[in-house]
Amino acid sequence: MIKYLDNLRDWQKTTVAIVYDLFMAGLAFYLAMGLRYSSFNIPTMSAARLLELSAIMATIQSIIFLQNSFYKGLWRYSSTNDLLRVIRGSMLATLGSFAILFFLTRLENIPRSVLVIDWLLLVILLGGGRFAYRIFRDYNVIKKNNTEMRNILIVGAGVAGEQFLRNIRSNPQLNLRVVAFVDDDSNLHNKQIHQVPVAGDIEKIPTVCEKYGVHKIFVAIPNIASERLRAIINLCREVHAPIKILPRVSDMLSGKIDVTSFKSVDLEDLVGRKSINLDSTSIETMIRDKVILVTGAGGSIGSELCNQIAKFGPKELVVFEISEFNLYSLEQNLLEKFPNLNLTPIIGDVRDEILVGQLFLQKSPQVVLHAAAYKHVPIMERNPIQAVITNIKGTKILVEAAIKYKVSRFVMVSTDKAVNPTNIMGATKRAAEIICQYNQAQSTFTKFMTVRFGNVMGSSGSVIPLFQKQIQKGGPVTITHPEINRFFMSIPEASQLILQAGAIGRGGELFVLDMGSPIKILDLARQLISLNGLEEGKDIKIEFTGLRPGEKLYEEVLFETEGNLPTSHPMVRMAKARNVEQSTIDLVIKLINASQDENQNLTFNEIREKLMKIVPEYSSTGSTGTLYLF
Repeated sequence: MIKYLDNLRDWQKTTVAIVYDLFMAGLAFYLAMGLRYSSFNIPTMSAARLLELSAIMATIQSIIFLQNSFYKGLWRYSSTNDLLRVIRGSMLATLGSFAILFFLTRLENIPRSVLVIDWLLLVILLGGGRFAYRIFRDYNVIKKNNTEMRNILIVGAGVAGEQFLRNIRSNPQLNLRVVAFVDDDSNLHNKQIHQVPVAGDIEKIPTVCEKYGVHKIFVAIPNIASERLRAIINLCREVHAPIKILPRVSDMLSGKIDVTSFKSVDLEDLVGRKSINLDSTSIETMIRDKVILVTGAGGSIGSELCNQIAKFGPKELVVFEISEFNLYSLEQNLLEKFPNLNLTPIIGDVRDEILVGQLFLQKSPQVVLHAAAYKHVPIMERNPIQAVITNIKGTKILVEAAIKYKVSRFVMVSTDKAVNPTNIMGATKRAAEIICQYNQAQSTFTKFMTVRFGNVMGSSGSVIPLFQKQIQKGGPVTITHPEINRFFMSIPEASQLILQAGAIGRGGELFVLDMGSPIKILDLARQLISLNGLEEGKDIKIEFTGLRPGEKLYEEVLFETEGNLPTSHPMVRMAKARNVEQSTIDLVIKLINASQDENQNLTFNEIREKLMKIVPEYSSTGSTGTLYLF
């Protein structure tokens, strides 16, 4: 019978419920009269009349049920909320039906006490039927699937964990059995939540999994710190149980915690940090009703900057990008998300001085976010001239245009590889920083700010997508050195902080984003292998290939002489700006000119030597000197 009802369509189930309630409403009145008179042989009323009144009451009450959305709840999920719905609905139905019956019969031969008895019986019969259905259904499901039940461990015995436990128990068809909780709160240890033990702290995960035969682990801690999540994954590595986590509270569409609320762990969860609290007012002041230009708009950072900017209502967003495909993809994405955005896509190269001048003349941007650059270290080691022309000359062209056309704010996106650079890419980005710092002193209107940060997850050329591809192919996963580490942050996090730095800057600052603690690439690779359900050494190997030309073991975000000053935002620090002499800028100009002079035909060593004069801390001992002109 239960199986038959479960297989009915929704409208058929509703029809069955209506018929059931119709019958029970009539029965409730019939029984109420019998109980009141202690007999169904009522002296003042015939049996036929009693049945007639019962039918009238049932019809009226069923209509009232329908008018008050009585059939929204599903019987298989009957809970205390549904019982309250039955109590309220029964009260309305009883009062309404007796009121109508009063006008029809003046309640002749119907004692007033029958009203209360009828209501109580209605609650018992309607509520009892619903809960009986759920109990029998759950029993059948559990009996049928008991051998197929999957044991799960919930990490976190707080509100979210308790709510998730209740949800699992109300959905036996999931075939999940919560066998234990673990939680770092010692006050909860050796206690029970709905008869489920809190087995200890998070360090007990391997022991608990072995004891209870855990098949899956659910981390029911919203906004769990990435450091703690990494620790949990390391503890679970020997258990080989899949892990699911709750997303950030801000990402959840509803407050309910169920199986669908959880997601697989990705690297952003492992590397990411706390949610950023932005000073939205200052960012909105910088962007709203202004013309904003983003260079390199189709790249990883550039495209996310555009997404963030669009939220603040710019007068016009001008996106400047050299890649036709990236520009097209960006345009489609932005217009889909922000159909009312005044968007101007322009394909072009920051090295094209004439085009840049025309762009600034025609669009008169008030804020420029310069994200266009060559960033891939090994490729730039082999193509140093292109790095010089794009990263240095391109920045110089934009900076001079910003001054000429009175741009209010110019924010250059830099990199931690500009600190004590050991490669062409880092040295050229440091030279670009120098250009911005020098021109701040020359400008009476434009405010120049530079924002420096480390690696972002998911960007083109990042190590993370490379690892994922290698794992999909079966390995090996290649790492240059077992001790190499890097700073990481998510693309949205970096983009938000770039805007924040640009908004609080007063001109001439070199901002450094709080990158947290550096992460060993080897640990990252191992965690990614584990997240894919694989075992290092058994399913997939890790190989060390040696440091590449220009590659560091450790990245830095500040020079020793730059210091580390606070700003109005806790995740944005400020370096002490160093004075830039005119002679340094003269060297920059000579390098740009020499790089474009076909008669000079610069060698790698000549480019390196010229860069060292501009950036004295540049050391390229790991470079090969291989040079490609085009």
